[in-house]
Amino acid sequence: MTYARKILIPKGSPGTFHCVSRCVRRAFLCGEDRLTGRSFEHRRQWVEDRIHELAGIFGVAIWGYAVMSNHLHVVVQILPEVVSRWSKEEIVERWMRLYPRQDQNPEMRAEVLAGNAERIEVLRERLSNLSWFMRCLVEPIARAANKECLR
Repeated sequence: MTYARKILIPKGSPGTFHCVSRCVRRAFLCGEDRLTGRSFEHRRQWVEDRIHELAGIFGVAIWGYAVMSNHLHVVVQILPEVVSRWSKEEIVERWMRLYPRQDQNPEMRAEVLAGNAERIEVLRERLSNLSWFMRCLVEPIARAANKECLR
């Protein structure tokens, strides 16, 4: 039986972790489905691009990753001490890169976020949290893969 990362790793804990995320329902992440002949190899680039993007947003160091046919491995070091030194403006800028909003004026949104000290601390914790990192890694890829499979 597996346990949620947030149960295994307390908030704000530094460390290096080997995380695995797998597909459900015998779905393919990458490679070729021998039954249908469909190739999903292009998704490997999705994963690599997302890992590199998140490495520039979160307080992490990526030590390695492997993208397999139905799962991925990532070795990530969480660096809360680095995030604790970021200014509120840097926290806001990184969060807005992670969650851009098309329906709001970016300058106004940044000003509102930066003016809320309590929210800044929540975002600071999330940007140094392993569970949030993995969520932000796999969720958009899963959504894109599911959308692609429905075509």
